[in-house]
Amino acid sequence: MEQLQDAIIVGGGPAGLSAALILGRARKHVLIIDEELPRNRVTQESHGFLTRDGIIPADFRQIAREQISRYPTVQFAKDTVTGANGSDGQFEVVTSQGHTYTSKKILFTVGMKDRPLAISGLQEVYGKSAFVCPYCDGWELRDQKLALIVSGATALHLAKTVSGWTSHFTICTNGMNNWTAEEHEELINHQISIIDSPIQHIHSASGIVEHIQFEDGHPLLCTGIFFTPELVTGSDVPQMLGCESADTGMIIVDEFGKTNIPGVYSAGDSASRKYQVVAAAASGSMAGISINSELLEEAWQHNVSKSST
Repeated sequence: MEQLQDAIIVGGGPAGLSAALILGRARKHVLIIDEELPRNRVTQESHGFLTRDGIIPADFRQIAREQISRYPTVQFAKDTVTGANGSDGQFEVVTSQGHTYTSKKILFTVGMKDRPLAISGLQEVYGKSAFVCPYCDGWELRDQKLALIVSGATALHLAKTVSGWTSHFTICTNGMNNWTAEEHEELINHQISIIDSPIQHIHSASGIVEHIQFEDGHPLLCTGIFFTPELVTGSDVPQMLGCESADTGMIIVDEFGKTNIPGVYSAGDSASRKYQVVAAAASGSMAGISINSELLEEAWQHNVSKSST
């Protein structure tokens, strides 16, 4: 059994690292447990983070770890958390490597994970010429011929968003044209092409899409793709502790990252639909401040109790 930590952070992405930086500077004993399989490892660059625009995701994490290492009370463990129990002030966390750690607080920054990509050829272009977020990668695909693999209300939203970077795009429903008549009419009124045939295969070279072949024999030439992934929360351990979650799997938290379970927090993509590095880092920072404030308040009250006896 390891020493009691002030906080265990499950997940070492932008949210977890930002929280660790805050807590390390606050002289709190912190353990970051990270399996080191971030969702953005498929991408070549990360965008939208001021002073770090275009950075390689692995480099971002390396720089963050180097800066956090200045604070001796923060430690890292490459491992996967498989279970947790206990209550506020005395949590126990177990890992796939058979370790058991204890802490006063837990912060889950477990992110989201992609379900297997069911479209043939999509895996080969994902992160190279096929992306999920126009704000992250729209600039790189500006004025190009794009395919939007999406349907329903999400198609209308994505079309409006992508139109800020290019007017040359086609919506590919992959056989799932589940939108309302009003949504479909709005797309037609804006002269947006729609292909309803299921996708047979995405053809590419060195990760760059060349064309999409449909089951009806129709090919679509394009040089980039935006699509809507199917996501699941990066870990089911928060639910083991009783944390409430939305239908999407997102952990429900307040503005400070607190879950419904005292002493348990969550931040980053697992607790928000703002899937951007800068947003995850910001939420992690706020959660770190909240955890530190809670620890300080508890220590303050404990010292009062001791002095009165």
